[in-house]
Amino acid sequence: MMNSSHRNSRTLRGALSALAIALAACQPSDASAPLPPAPPPPSPRAVAFLDTLSERTFRWFWDTQNPTTHLTPDRWPTKSFSSIAAVGFGLNAYAIGAERGYVTRAEARDRTLATLRFLYALPQGPATTGVAGYKGFFYHFLDMDTGMRYKDVELSSIDTSLLLGGVLFAQSYYDGADPAEVSIRAYADSLYRRVDWTWFQNQPPLVSMGWHPENTTFNSYQWKGLDEGMILYILALGSPTHPIDSTAWQQWTSTYQWGTYYQQEHVGFAPLFGHQFSQVWIDFRDIQDAYMRGKGIDYFENSRRAAVAQRAYAADNPNKWTGYAANVWGLSASDGPFDGNLTIAGKARHFYSYAARGTDFTETRDDGTISPMASGGSIVFAPDLAIDALVAMREKYGDNLFQQYGFVDAFNPTLSVSAPIIAGRIVPGVGWFDTDYLGIDQGPMLAMLENYKSELIWKKMRTNPYIVRGLQRAGFTGGWLASAPQAQGAH
Repeated sequence: MMNSSHRNSRTLRGALSALAIALAACQPSDASAPLPPAPPPPSPRAVAFLDTLSERTFRWFWDTQNPTTHLTPDRWPTKSFSSIAAVGFGLNAYAIGAERGYVTRAEARDRTLATLRFLYALPQGPATTGVAGYKGFFYHFLDMDTGMRYKDVELSSIDTSLLLGGVLFAQSYYDGADPAEVSIRAYADSLYRRVDWTWFQNQPPLVSMGWHPENTTFNSYQWKGLDEGMILYILALGSPTHPIDSTAWQQWTSTYQWGTYYQQEHVGFAPLFGHQFSQVWIDFRDIQDAYMRGKGIDYFENSRRAAVAQRAYAADNPNKWTGYAANVWGLSASDGPFDGNLTIAGKARHFYSYAARGTDFTETRDDGTISPMASGGSIVFAPDLAIDALVAMREKYGDNLFQQYGFVDAFNPTLSVSAPIIAGRIVPGVGWFDTDYLGIDQGPMLAMLENYKSELIWKKMRTNPYIVRGLQRAGFTGGWLASAPQAQGAH
């Protein structure tokens, strides 16, 4: 490891203190509302483990990128297409690697520039084949070797947004006068500016989820309700070339569902990735839109409550899944063993393959499959609970779960008997373990670890004028945004 445990311990303690202050500041104004206690500092052993987890997860992005197209795979070691969202998380990873000393800044810079240059040069157009995107958007999956649309997947508004999160972070991170860093900023600007957000509005002011060239029709589903679409709307509102109307944010928040789950009041979205993805890039601490001002909290606190509630569900374990505990928790979109039913210990169980697992007052989809990313990606919201879970899962399941590139995508201790699994492997008497890592799960794990340690991504994105403009046009005020430059045309 490049940094000493002592140095990282001090950094983590500082981050914990700042998080505790932020959490206290964004509590409801009701004096009777309990404040969460300041989390204790992690043990030296936990600090060392987080360093190992960070480096191994970084290495997944560094080692699996295609050396010709510079694309990041959707999953590995299973041969797959590229996920355009995973490319965005990869752009985060390269800078994190430079900051942590896993690679040099020059190495991270050159790989970032090669990625952005390749993406910008890919053909765009309305054809069904031979293109990577249209109107500035990219297809959900691209062929790893050519960069072209993979089979008949949709042109994806959200996956393009997750790519652009990484693109704009690169623009803000590589701020030097070196010609390569200047080029990174220029390519990032061009990639963002050419996205025609208004074209993707078949039912304005909301934004559609997808478009298919075969029949030139948009997906009937719009981005509604709290989920990973937050960053999409911030980017669409912040665009200097094709901005959507500011009424879109009010329409978006009008579809929220507010409720209580395990004594935690919050806006609901069951899988934890919906609380994490946008906050990988945007620091929502102490800034509020009209909706959150009305609730007396911010989106950061909302996500803390969602994580705390999910941990309480695991501790309660109402469906009696094997392995669930106060320090073994986390439901999100992840791999799973198979789709079907199986009777285990006299109880009928239903299992899923890849699925968006989660639990809150809106829904519960749970088959006993735990995603380490769900708890790990929540480390900024509930550091003590997340660290306890990560350490406990590592110690309990050992090399079955924690391998060359960190945690495999998912595991299921209930499924410890022979079953017709479609992926992964069963360790008799222990459980089912995935054998793949997924880019869109590795990405939040690494990014949130770094935000927890140093706030690297948050700090850089607070200086990005497009993010500032998007937040201001959505009506956010307060906190760090109060001292940010007034974005041109924000109101």
